[in-house]
Amino acid sequence: MDNLKRRPLGGDAYVNTLESRVLHVRERANWMRRRLLKMIVDAGQGHPGGDLSATDILSALYFDILRIDSSSPAAPDRDRFVMSKGHCTGALYTALAGAGFFPEAELETYLKAESRLNGHPNRVYLPGVETNTGPLGHGLPVAVGIAIAGQIDKADYRVFALTGDGELQEGSMWEAAMLAGHRGLGNLTVIVDRNRLQQGAGTEDTNSLEPLADKWRAFGWDVVGVSGHDHRALLETFDAAAEPRDRPRCIIADTIKGKGVSFMENQAGWHHGVPNPEQFAQALSELDAEMK
Repeated sequence: MDNLKRRPLGGDAYVNTLESRVLHVRERANWMRRRLLKMIVDAGQGHPGGDLSATDILSALYFDILRIDSSSPAAPDRDRFVMSKGHCTGALYTALAGAGFFPEAELETYLKAESRLNGHPNRVYLPGVETNTGPLGHGLPVAVGIAIAGQIDKADYRVFALTGDGELQEGSMWEAAMLAGHRGLGNLTVIVDRNRLQQGAGTEDTNSLEPLADKWRAFGWDVVGVSGHDHRALLETFDAAAEPRDRPRCIIADTIKGKGVSFMENQAGWHHGVPNPEQFAQALSELDAEMK
C-alpha cells in the first residue's frame, strides 16, 4: 500500500532528511506534552509521570517510524504497535489523534462517561489500538504472538511494544522474552521506558532489575541503549532496528519520569496526580521555553 509510509501530520510531503525528521518529532512531542497535561487537568485524573517519560518515544514512532495509515487502520501490511504500559493513555491517545486515527477534538472527552478514551486502551472502541492493555505484563506476550504470526505468514510488517520498567517485574514478560528469543523474532522490537520509578518507589528499591541489558541478552535478544528524550538518537536507533536480523531487539530507553515539567521530574508521587491551576500554568510555561 503506497500510503503506508512515514509522513508528518497532515499528509504533507515527507522530507527525508534527519534534521527535518528530528525537528518534526520534537515539535510533535512538545504538542503531545501540552495536550496530555490539559487532558489530565480537565479529567481530574491520569498518569502524567509515565505519560511524559514515554512522549518522545511515541512521537518518534507515530510521526516518523511506524508504517501506518489512519484511513486504513487494519491494513494487513501495517506495522503493529502495542502499548504494554497501558495506563499511560494520555501519551498514546495524543499520538493516535495526532496521527489522524480520530479527531483531535475527541481528546476533550478523555476519561469522561461513555468516551472511547478510557483509562486503558480498548481496540474494540478505538482505531489504531492493536490490543487491550492495562493490567501490566499482558502487552509484550501479545506482541510476541503478533510477531510469530508475521513470521509464519512471511509478512513484512514490524511489531513494536513499549513496556514500563516496573512492568518487567511481571513473570509473563520474561516468559514472552524467552519465547521471542527462541523463535528468533527479527520482526519484533521492544522499547523499555527505563525511568527507574514505579508507583510509590524506585524500581531498584522494589525489585531490582539490573543488570537489565544482560538479562535480555541471556534470552537471545540484541540490546541497545539510548536516551529516550534525544530525538536524533531515537530516530537513528529505530532506523538501525529496521535492518534485517534473525533476533528480536530490545531498546532500553533511559528516560525521566515527568520529563519536561520540573516539579514532576523524577518524582514517584507524579505516577498519579493532577496539576493544580498554578502548576499547570508553570508546566505550559516550561514547555514553551523548551521550544525556543
